[in-house]
Amino acid sequence: MSKKVVTFGEIMLRLTPPDYKRIVQAESFEAIYGGGEANVAVTLANFGVDAYYVTKLPKNPVGQAALNALRRYGVRTDYIVWGGERLGIYFCENGASQRPSLVIYDRAHSAIAEASPGDFDWDSIFKGAAWFHITGITPALSPTLAEISLQAVQAAQARGVKVSCDLNYRAKLWSRERAGQVMSRILQHVDVCIANEEDAEAVFGIRSGSDISAGRINVEGFRQVAQQLIDRFGLQLVGSHLRISRSASDNGWLVVLYDGREFVQSTQYDIHIVDRVGGGDAFAGALIYALLNKMSLQEAAEFGAAASCLKQTIPGDFNHVSLAEVEALAKGERSGRVKR
Repeated sequence: MSKKVVTFGEIMLRLTPPDYKRIVQAESFEAIYGGGEANVAVTLANFGVDAYYVTKLPKNPVGQAALNALRRYGVRTDYIVWGGERLGIYFCENGASQRPSLVIYDRAHSAIAEASPGDFDWDSIFKGAAWFHITGITPALSPTLAEISLQAVQAAQARGVKVSCDLNYRAKLWSRERAGQVMSRILQHVDVCIANEEDAEAVFGIRSGSDISAGRINVEGFRQVAQQLIDRFGLQLVGSHLRISRSASDNGWLVVLYDGREFVQSTQYDIHIVDRVGGGDAFAGALIYALLNKMSLQEAAEFGAAASCLKQTIPGDFNHVSLAEVEALAKGERSGRVKR
């Protein structure tokens, strides 16, 4: 029987100008749905996991469309709560070459941001669950949601559910100081932390020695970042995807994992970017799958890197790839030749 995995967060309507246009040029937008923890749930459902997504949606056609997007890919929506006035929106302008991508949020007063603690029955939600995943985006949405997020990880931990958290710091949502305060409380109840160099520095002031703006990555420096997080919060594992940003169109990409004893590094991929949004979530979903299936640390790194590499070749937030496709790439099938 497939293991039950629960994710909790905000799914949004994403509006993207077509054909790499800028927002100021756009006369139409492509409309899809996505969001950090929802993206993780879709990845897991694609791999055959019993993935449940928890959120609050407005009872209107837009909220229903978001729900339908999740159901389309096999995500379970049993615990989604209805209420509130609106679904959060974000505009995503896809960058190219030396022009970076741009995200503009329109998510204030969304249904999930104005949720109350009584909306979620964690006893029912975590019944039979093996894993719970959240990101640092969700507690950034409102002070109440920060408390709900803390209650969620505490409830999961108390029931013996493994907990993972992707720091995912968003400067447009909260300050570094506030993020540090809230995430310090949440990580005390987390087993697996995903934290790239930028997030670890922004939230906890931990530096790896990388120069992100110059595209220089200190892979070995991440071991020290991970060790500090393990020492501070008692984590079992810390992982990160490392992006070597040569331009908005071409990136290097690899994964590192550290459990306090073993430090592993994946194959490095050179990716021609189609859509980078959701790349980190694809890694998180793949890492959860790998750990649930007791892959070795090296196998988990390769599997996570392959899944997240493939995501960045696909438009939209969701990673529309199969388990077989990820396994093939992880095992070295990298030519990109036509499948006939």
